[in-house]
Amino acid sequence: MHDRDSLIRALHQTRDRVKDLVCSLDDKQLSVPYHPGVNPPVWEMGHSTFFYEVFVLNWLDGTPSYDPSMDELWDSFHMDHEDRWSKDLFPSREDTLKYMDTIVQRVEDRIRNEPLTDEALYLYRYAIYHQNMHVESMTWCRQTVGYPAPPFSEPEGYGREGVDENARGDVEIPAGRYRIGLPADSADYATEDFGFDNEKPAFDVELPSFSISRTLVTNGEFQKFVEEGGYERPEFWSQGGRKWLKRELNLNFGSGEPPLFGTIRHPFHWRQKDGRWYERVFDRWLPLEPGHPVKQISYWEAEAFCNWAGRRLPTEYEWEVAALGNTPDKPRRRFPWGNEMDPEKVDMDARYMGRLPVTALESGESPFGCRQMVGTVWEWTSNQFLPYDGFSVDMYPFMSTLQFGDHKTTKGGGCAASSMLIRGTYRQAYHPDRSDVFTGFRTCAL
Repeated sequence: MHDRDSLIRALHQTRDRVKDLVCSLDDKQLSVPYHPGVNPPVWEMGHSTFFYEVFVLNWLDGTPSYDPSMDELWDSFHMDHEDRWSKDLFPSREDTLKYMDTIVQRVEDRIRNEPLTDEALYLYRYAIYHQNMHVESMTWCRQTVGYPAPPFSEPEGYGREGVDENARGDVEIPAGRYRIGLPADSADYATEDFGFDNEKPAFDVELPSFSISRTLVTNGEFQKFVEEGGYERPEFWSQGGRKWLKRELNLNFGSGEPPLFGTIRHPFHWRQKDGRWYERVFDRWLPLEPGHPVKQISYWEAEAFCNWAGRRLPTEYEWEVAALGNTPDKPRRRFPWGNEMDPEKVDMDARYMGRLPVTALESGESPFGCRQMVGTVWEWTSNQFLPYDGFSVDMYPFMSTLQFGDHKTTKGGGCAASSMLIRGTYRQAYHPDRSDVFTGFRTCAL
C-alpha cells in the first residue's frame, strides 16, 4: 500500500466494511448493551472518521474540522467510555454516515491530487490502519452481544476436514541470536516496512533452545481441562487468576458472594446441553468442534490450562522467533511464509472466524513448521506489554503508551483482524482479564 491506487482501494475497502457493519443492524441493535470491551457502532464509525480529519486533513493541511462541536465527542481521549452510550450527545446513524462519506472523499481527493510525500504516505496508511482496528472491534462487539455475523463473514464455510495429527506436536527451536521487531527507520515512509511505535527499534536477543507447539490449543484439549475440574481447582490459578474469577462471578451473578471455585466451570461462550458442548458463534449456538482452536480465552484461563497441562506460555520473543525466524545475518521476513501478505494463507478479515482445524492453512506455515501464527486468534504470551529499549512515541501518543505496564502482549492477529494491518512483528496489548476478543494460545514445553 504505497501508491495512489492501492491507497484508494484500501480506503474504500475499509469504509465499505464499516458501512456493512453499521448498516446491517437495525435501530434497536445499534444501541448495544453496555460492556467494558465494546463501543456503540455509530461512535466507532465517527471516531475512526475523526482520526482521518486529525491525522491527514488537519495535520497535513490545517483543514478545519467538519463540525468542531463534535471534535471532543469523537476523541477517545476526551470521551469517557461509558459516556459513549449517551444518545443525546451524538448524531444519528444517517448523519454519521454522511460525515464519514464526506471525509473519506476529501481524503481520496487529496491522495489523487496532492504530492505523495513520504509523510503523507505514512499518515494515509496510519489512518486507514486505525480504521481497520475498529472494523475488528466492531466485529467482536457483535460476538460479545450475540448479534448476527457480519455480512462478509463465512463462519461455517471453511470445510469439515479433521485435524492432521501428523502436523501436531512440538518443534524444537535451536538456540541462537535472533532479531526482534522492526528497525527504527521503518518509518522511512516510502517502504512497505510500516510499523507502529511499539514494534521499534529492532534488537537482537540470545535465546536458548525451546520447544513450542506447532498448533494452537484446541477446543478438545481445553474441554479436557474443563471436564477434569480445571476451573474448580485453585492450585492451577495464580493470584491474578483468582481475582479474575471473583470479578467475573460478581459481574455475572450480581453483588452476592458465591463460592470462588465451583461456580464458573467453563468458558463463558460455551454451554453444555444433553451431554454435548456448544459454543456461541455470534447469534447461534453451534456444536463445539474439538479440532478447532479455543477462542475468547482470558490470559488467566490460558495460564491455568498451562499449569494443568504441565506446559507454559511462550514469551513474546520466543513466539516471534517461531513465527519468523529472523536473524541478524539474513534479510528480515515479515510473515511466516515470506514478505507479501497472502489472505489465502490466513484466517483473517472475519472470513472463517476461527472455525477451522488447527492444522489447516498449511501454506502459511512458519520456517520451523508452526501453523496459523498469523490470523485465527491473537495469541497470549507471558510478557507484560512494555516498550522496547530506545522506544520513541509515534505521532499518536496513545497508540501504545496507555497500555504499557498492566497489559499482556498478544501476537499474530485474530480472525477478525485485517490482513492489510498485521505482520509477524505486530504487538497488540490486551488486559489479561479480556475474554471478549478473539484470543487463544499455543504452549511451550517446560
